[in-house]
Amino acid sequence: MDLLKEKKSPLSISAVDLFCGVGGLKYGLQQAGINVVAGLDIDKTCKYPFEENNPFEENNKAKFISKDIREFTGAELSELYPEDSIKVLVGCAPCQPFSAQTRKNKNRSSDERWSLLDEFRRLIEEVKPQLIAFENVPLIRKEKIFTNFCNKLGSLGYHFNPKLIVYCPDYGIPQKRRRLVLLASTWGEVELIPKIHSNSPEDGLRPFQTVEDAIGDLPEIEDGEEHESDPLHRSRQLSDINKKRIKQSKPGGTWKDWDEALRLPCHKKDSGKGYTTVYGRMEWDELAPTITTQFLNLGSGRFGHPKQHRALSLREAALLQTFPKDYKFIEPDSPIVTGRIASYIGNAVPVDLAKVIGESIQKHVRENAN
Repeated sequence: MDLLKEKKSPLSISAVDLFCGVGGLKYGLQQAGINVVAGLDIDKTCKYPFEENNPFEENNKAKFISKDIREFTGAELSELYPEDSIKVLVGCAPCQPFSAQTRKNKNRSSDERWSLLDEFRRLIEEVKPQLIAFENVPLIRKEKIFTNFCNKLGSLGYHFNPKLIVYCPDYGIPQKRRRLVLLASTWGEVELIPKIHSNSPEDGLRPFQTVEDAIGDLPEIEDGEEHESDPLHRSRQLSDINKKRIKQSKPGGTWKDWDEALRLPCHKKDSGKGYTTVYGRMEWDELAPTITTQFLNLGSGRFGHPKQHRALSLREAALLQTFPKDYKFIEPDSPIVTGRIASYIGNAVPVDLAKVIGESIQKHVRENAN
C-alpha cells in the first residue's frame, strides 16, 4: 500500500515543527488537538520556552532538537513520528529574506536563510508526510525558490492553494498582518476554516480585536521601567529627544504632529516624507501594526503606546502576537535579554493563527481520512 495515500484510522495526528522557535506554532496546533511530537531549531536558547509551554496539563512535552536543518535527515525526521499516526510537517522558514524591507537588496539571495525553504522541500521529498503547513510573507510568492517548492509538491501528488493569503484580524489577531499560508495534503486541497471576525457588523461575526482588547488591562509603566509583578512588562529606555517626540505624537498620527525642531533630516527630504508610521503611536480602538522583531524601537514603526510615553513592552508585544499572558519565554530567575526575547516574539507565528491552521487540518482529516 502507498503510505503517502494511505488513510489512517483511528484519527491520530502527529506533527513536527521545523524552524520552531519558542513554540508559537506548536502551542496553537496543540490547542487544536494536534500532537506536536518535536520541534527543530538552530537556536538552542529556544529549548526552554518550546518545551515548557503547553496549553493543557495532560499534554506530553514536545521534544526540542537543536540542529541546523541542513544537517537533519529524512530518516531522523521519520523516527520522530509515532508508527500509526497521520504525519504532519509544519515549517515557517525565516521570512526576512523575502520581506518588503529587503526586496531592493540585490544580494538577498546570498543570505544563508534564503535556501532554507529548499531544505524543507528536501525533507518533504524524503519523508512524504500526508499533510504540510507552511507560513511566510505574501511576497515570497514572487520568488523562484517558492515556485520551485510548489512545483515539487505538485509532482509529489500534493493538493494545495499556493495563493492563500490570510488577513489575520479575520481570526482574532489584533494586527494588520497578512500572511501566506500553504496547506497541502495528499487527499485533496485543505480549506481554511471560515473567518470568525469581521470589521463589518452586517457579517454577523465578532468584531476585530483591537489594541485595547489585547493590552488595555496591563498596568502603566514608564519607559525603561520593569513592572514588579511581571518582569516582561518592560519597555526600552527612550532617549531625551524621543521622549519629546512621543509626547507630541497623537494616536494614529505622524511625525508631522511634532515641532519642526524634533523632525529628523530625512523627514525634510522628498524621499522621507512618505514614511509616516515610524515613531508613531498606535490607537486603542484600532488594529496594531504587524509586530516585528523591532517593536522595542520607537523609530522602527508605529510601535508607540497609545497613551503612555513609551514604546511597546515585551509583554504587550507577546499579547498582540496572541501568546497567553502566562507564556514562559525564559527560565525562572534567568537574566532578561530584551533584544533576544523581542526576536522570539517578533519571529513567532501568532498563536491564534497557528490554532486556525490546526483546526483546518483537523477538519480536513475528519472529512478525508476515514
